[in-house]
Amino acid sequence: MNRSTLTKIHLLLAAFIFPVALMFLVTGGLYTWGFKGSYEEQLYDINLDSPLVAEQSDLQAIVERELKLRSIDFPSGGAKIKKIGPSFQLEWTGSRRDVMLAPTQRPLVAKLVVKETTWYRNLVQLHKAKGGQLFKVYAAVLAISLFVILASGSLMAWQVPKYRRMASIAAAAGVGSFLVAIMFS
Repeated sequence: MNRSTLTKIHLLLAAFIFPVALMFLVTGGLYTWGFKGSYEEQLYDINLDSPLVAEQSDLQAIVERELKLRSIDFPSGGAKIKKIGPSFQLEWTGSRRDVMLAPTQRPLVAKLVVKETTWYRNLVQLHKAKGGQLFKVYAAVLAISLFVILASGSLMAWQVPKYRRMASIAAAAGVGSFLVAIMFS
């Protein structure tokens, strides 16, 4: 592939993915340092006909019924049962809200917690693959595009003799830094 074509691919992909790449860079960098965003939380007591059992389909059916009663959309991610000592809870996460259902001290009352994300936490949740199918496809396009951008930039550097040595040294330094960071982390 000639340099002109590589340059066009490189530039167009970089311009196209810049907004989502910036979101991933900011949320990932800040998450590393403990900035995760916040939630606005609502707590509901749910009256039950029988005590909760750790059966995901039953727990999810209860949550779906209660969310529908309150006109609250379902979370966009997946639900799972989390064991907590001798107890359990259903956690259902998404980009805009997280929902948790857990037993209480009273066997016929459960606790339903609905946590709405703030705008920044919504972006963090998308970064963590808690969004819907469309955003997951978009993130996959980002990953492929980043690979193409990096590969095309490297190829362009190695095609120009005056940059070849510098690119090779930078690549070796990158591999070395990566390995050192892994070994000492």
